[in-house]
Amino acid sequence: MYFCEEREGIYMKKQQYGLALAVLVLAIILLLPTPAALSSAGHRMLGILVFSVIVWMTEAVSYPVSAALILSLMAFLLGTAPAMANPSKLMGTGAALNLALSGFANSALALVGAALFIAAAMMKTGLDKRIALVVLSKIGARTNRVLAGVIFVGFLLSFFVPSTTARVSCMVPIVMGIISAFGVPLKSRFSAIMMIAIAQADSVWNVGIKTAAAQNMIAVGFIEKQLGVYVSWLDWFIAAAPFALIMSVVLYHLLLKLIPPEMDEIEGGQATVAKALAELGPMKSSEKKLMMISIVLLFFWATEKILHNFDTSSTTIVAITLMMMPGIGIMTWKEAQERIGWGTLLLFGVGISLGSAILSTKAAAWIASCIVDGFGLYDMTAFSIIAVLSAFLIVIHLGFASATALAAAMIPIIISVLQGAAEHSALNVVGMTIILQYVICFGFILPVNAPQNMVAFGTETFEARDFIKTGIPLTLIAYALILLLSATYWKWLGLVL
Repeated sequence: MYFCEEREGIYMKKQQYGLALAVLVLAIILLLPTPAALSSAGHRMLGILVFSVIVWMTEAVSYPVSAALILSLMAFLLGTAPAMANPSKLMGTGAALNLALSGFANSALALVGAALFIAAAMMKTGLDKRIALVVLSKIGARTNRVLAGVIFVGFLLSFFVPSTTARVSCMVPIVMGIISAFGVPLKSRFSAIMMIAIAQADSVWNVGIKTAAAQNMIAVGFIEKQLGVYVSWLDWFIAAAPFALIMSVVLYHLLLKLIPPEMDEIEGGQATVAKALAELGPMKSSEKKLMMISIVLLFFWATEKILHNFDTSSTTIVAITLMMMPGIGIMTWKEAQERIGWGTLLLFGVGISLGSAILSTKAAAWIASCIVDGFGLYDMTAFSIIAVLSAFLIVIHLGFASATALAAAMIPIIISVLQGAAEHSALNVVGMTIILQYVICFGFILPVNAPQNMVAFGTETFEARDFIKTGIPLTLIAYALILLLSATYWKWLGLVL
């Protein structure tokens, strides 16, 4: 009890200091003279960006509250700044608020919102649990095969559940039930390896599948808006799936090597999974309907720009509409809204707005020039730029608890950096932005680097040092693979010139 109270006290102090630090740094930036190459609005957006990063890194307030703070700051700080088009007049709070809310009129936001509904439908019907148990029932009771099954389920659910936290939240109780039924200690290496695998496998497949994570939608939204290029589901999958597949194999062998289970086989393991599956009973009508809708939706995603021109967001919204139609009846609005994290959607919309404002006020271009000068990127090849910026993003991610927030802060800057570099040498700005978005998905090192890590960490089956022990080599291998594929496969695809 004392430990819990002490831990809560430390966390509250961290929140207080984090918010105070964010406000102080914002005030200092605003009081500094505006750089010659930066507009007044850009100067203020720079302050808001740094404020946002500090709040997100310190978790000073919850993400929904941080979204409200950012909206308020953009409305009043930009509203009292000279307008970009006519500096003789102020932008006005109305125009500034429109800019602050622009992210909510983005098709990427619609896709993320629809993805949350799909995740809610999976949880409501229990289809995600059935898929997981069916796979686990086929693999046997040897510990290495159970580990492979857990990783495979993470891959499989990534197609049907476009929410990393939802996928992990589905898997955790299933594996906890297996651990309990097997009679394996909660603090055993077997328990640790399974829980770590759940979180890490989902992070790996966030890279492989465009619709698997919200941060990918941030990136493709900016790519479409700023670069005028639409990245289809299949284009993303063709480019990223080999990376995720190789990393899944690496994850399997790395976990067995670094945290070897105490036993080779779990007695009665297969019977335990079979019992859990039997308790679900026959497949319900709602599950069958959801499975059919999900398969058809996956077909439309995969054949976009090949058999039809319907974009991912539009087909997903149609699927959600069908799920809540009275005649189909998979779920009602009330059932859906109780299972949806509306704060995630709010953060996503504000994140897009933040990035858009950073770009439109030229703050991103100014930051990009600082990064370029600091690293000397204009004199580098495309491969070297990817190497430097990937390492930079990996280090920056250590301070973030959300890849969505990281993508919102960094992708607009990355686009500006690459656009500037492209003026000096031939670069595929879109392709390199996509590759760097893969790196933003990593979050392998610390439990606090991603919500899915914290869900697994909350089971108390492993210590933070166990996660770090596997996360550091996993990150180093992933970084090396990024470089290898940039020099070979992605170069052949034309993503890297």
